Amino acid sequence: MTTRIKRACPRCGLETEEYRNPVPTVDIIIEIMGRGIVLIKRKNTPVGWALPGGFVDYGESLEEAAVREALEETSLRVDLSGQLNTYSDPLRDPRQHTISTVFIARADGTPKAADDAAEIGIFTEEEIPAMLMFDHAEILADYFGRDSKQRKTSKRRSKCD
Repeated sequence: MTTRIKRACPRCGLETEEYRNPVPTVDIIIEIMGRGIVLIKRKNTPVGWALPGGFVDYGESLEEAAVREALEETSLRVDLSGQLNTYSDPLRDPRQHTISTVFIARADGTPKAADDAAEIGIFTEEEIPAMLMFDHAEILADYFGRDSKQRKTSKRRSKCD
């Protein structure tokens, strides 16, 4: 399903085709050791609780974008520990079609809401707000499920030893 837009060149009138492509974004699950993960309450529409994250700037790697967005929204300097997954449902963001790569990161200190974040909090799995923005409930289910699967796998391995 390719979406093309035909436009006329403003100088010569030649018709050209532009392709509409999804926009790359990043989301970051920031772990604060022994306390939980960081969520922000978005200041801009759509408003609600979400993972820190945002759009990748031109010339920026996904990893650089994740570190930058974490600092901008939470005031935390993070260490990325890996990627969780990539989420690409065209309906995941009501503003436009985005593809988000989700990173797991660790940080120390106390987060402070900044930039697009109106509020900020550290939540355990049990404390996460029921209503999350975008597909962040699915992302967090995958994140917490991954931990559960890893624990079950390591238990199985230890029984086999």
